[in-house]
Amino acid sequence: MNQLVDRFGRTGFAAITSLIWALPMAAWAGTADLSPIDKTATPWIALSIGLVMLAVWLFLLSRLSHVPVSPRQRRLDIGQMTSSEKRWTLALAAFVTGLIAWLNGAATVDWGPLGSAIGAGKPGPIVFGAALAAFLLAMIGGVLFSWHRANVAYRVRRASTPPR
Repeated sequence: MNQLVDRFGRTGFAAITSLIWALPMAAWAGTADLSPIDKTATPWIALSIGLVMLAVWLFLLSRLSHVPVSPRQRRLDIGQMTSSEKRWTLALAAFVTGLIAWLNGAATVDWGPLGSAIGAGKPGPIVFGAALAAFLLAMIGGVLFSWHRANVAYRVRRASTPPR
């Protein structure tokens, strides 16, 4: 744990380790809509795992302030970030969240009726399908652009700070 905190900083460690509870919670959310259809207990299992892992993550965070950190530049340390870097990192998180939401919807929806309606040439479903495609392209483009801008802002911060 000490090596991970020293490598990523406290903020980065907290963000990266949040995946231990976020992924089971996402699995719970994804299966919760399907459970009434197939009558399984899978959502409750995923929810239970997610809640246990949330408790583990909160325990890790409670110990985080006691871990020594060497004074150096870190990519994901909010206290060290410039306002431009914070802005682009937040934009990156927003676009990644939108992309994940689109993928979650695409994985849990029956696309048969939409495909049939588009094949029949109905204008409403065609516009809806085009809007879905445009949203996907906007999220991918936003991820790539904000990733690039966040990296540029980080390099500017690294270049402007004298090495320790």
